[in-house]
Amino acid sequence: MKDASRQTRQQLMSLFREHGFNPRSDLGQNFLIDINLIEFVVRAAEISRDDLILEVGTGTGGMTALLAQQAGQVVSVEVDPKMHALASHITRHCDNVTLINRDILRNKNTLSPEIVDLLRQETAKRPDGQLKLVANLPYSVATPVISNLVASDLQWSRIVATIQLELGEKMTAEPGSGSYGALSVWLQSQCSVRIIRRMGPQVFWPRPKVQSAIVSIRRHDGRAERIDDRPFFLDFIRRLFHHRRKLVRSVLCGMYSKQMSRKDVDTILAELDHDPESRAEQLDVNELLRLANRFFQVINGLSESAASVE
Repeated sequence: MKDASRQTRQQLMSLFREHGFNPRSDLGQNFLIDINLIEFVVRAAEISRDDLILEVGTGTGGMTALLAQQAGQVVSVEVDPKMHALASHITRHCDNVTLINRDILRNKNTLSPEIVDLLRQETAKRPDGQLKLVANLPYSVATPVISNLVASDLQWSRIVATIQLELGEKMTAEPGSGSYGALSVWLQSQCSVRIIRRMGPQVFWPRPKVQSAIVSIRRHDGRAERIDDRPFFLDFIRRLFHHRRKLVRSVLCGMYSKQMSRKDVDTILAELDHDPESRAEQLDVNELLRLANRFFQVINGLSESAASVE
């Protein structure tokens, strides 16, 4: 099993020639061929025998086999049937691996319900373990997979994944920077996010045209509790950052024109001592949380009407 995880560029090229097909660029199939980096990803996830590991982008099964050596159970999802077949052969002796040939996403805003249900069932079997996403994520699905896992009710604890460096910089960006946006706020409102390794194109085959990174995302249970309603908050920041350089007041008046008047918006902003000249790209996570929670409360009648707030 150990040899199955050590897939070099030459071994992969030979494997593809033998089976008569090539990696698919449309599915973001770039295989991590630096064995030390594969081991680094797995090691950074701090996996125990109690843990349930979700892998997205099984590929040929190299990382899958390595994960199986350390985890209690591995659920690995691959959309490409040819890759699924290769991985099934590579991991055939791993009795703690479940391979699934389907899209991890139902749509861009939702994980596959069938896979979520399976993960719930497997998590229930391991009360002393943790659910972790560990993967060489295809670039095409990295953002929705991570964002939707955070949005789900699954009790995950850790994400360690290879992604595009530009995406990693968006995840870790601070207010005022060009990379700061809704994704930055969404993740940082509930997690700690770090880039733990930068990588050039040469460690992949085929080589991508961009720089890559390994990110570590840790869930903080206490942070999510500050959010009154997570779906509302996610919608709030996505719509607000769609007009990131416009005045927040103006954007909010447009966003909630059917629910409240401009005077109501001004009353809420005054109550929160919000700078009327601010823009979304300048606001930190805590300020955006305060705004979203207050608008949620007023719109849903959970507090005094905005017009009556002093």
